[in-house]
Amino acid sequence: MSKFFTWCIVTLLISVLLSPLGQPHAWGDDYNQTSVNGVVTAESIKEPGTNLVRLTKDYPIWIDTQRSLVLVDGEICLREGMLEMFACPRGTKEHESIVAVNCPAQYVHAALLAVGAEPGRPVQFAPEYIPASGTIVDVFVLWIDQDGRRRSTRAQDWIRYHKTDEPMTYDWVFAGSGFWTDEQTGERIYYGDGGDFICVSNFATATLDLPVASPQDNADLLFSALTESIPPLGTRVRLVLRPRLEPSTQP
Repeated sequence: MSKFFTWCIVTLLISVLLSPLGQPHAWGDDYNQTSVNGVVTAESIKEPGTNLVRLTKDYPIWIDTQRSLVLVDGEICLREGMLEMFACPRGTKEHESIVAVNCPAQYVHAALLAVGAEPGRPVQFAPEYIPASGTIVDVFVLWIDQDGRRRSTRAQDWIRYHKTDEPMTYDWVFAGSGFWTDEQTGERIYYGDGGDFICVSNFATATLDLPVASPQDNADLLFSALTESIPPLGTRVRLVLRPRLEPSTQP
């Protein structure tokens, strides 16, 4: 584990001790996670949570220490067109992502570690294709619609198979991305911060990826935005990431 991720987890543990109720966000922290047959559903995201701990004052990202959730804020940046990502960090790949989050991907990686998720390995293309692996992570979206109603959905329900128009059915896995070192500055840079955060095309740099073959070449892209289900551009949203943990790995 890198020093950065170790630092983030230590910071989170200190925050839990000093401020167990976390820091609520201005536009509301209404969500609740229960499960149906052990799997969290979008319909269960309804009531206020009180166990939020903010990871850093610089970005809108929290964990729920009791229910093993990661929350990160962003906004709708695309409603039409082909997709390589579901979500990217702001200022990176908004032209091929539905959501731009206001937080670098490496902080979400650290938060997932803190709630018990285990990174596997990113996709491998050569000498043979090996899909990404890691803890399955459910992704939900919360937002307030134009009538002031609180809404929630599975992220998959905003993504369609381009050829059939059916919603995407695959789960994401915590592939874990990686770091590279800038030879001129010596700085270690997290690949996912460049845009490859929650991917629907396979990238060896992805934080979350699909565990199935999904090309990244423009002519072969599998998925597009399910426009009629997505709120207007600029709508503020909150992503809720819930790793599917075995009982023995619950933090």
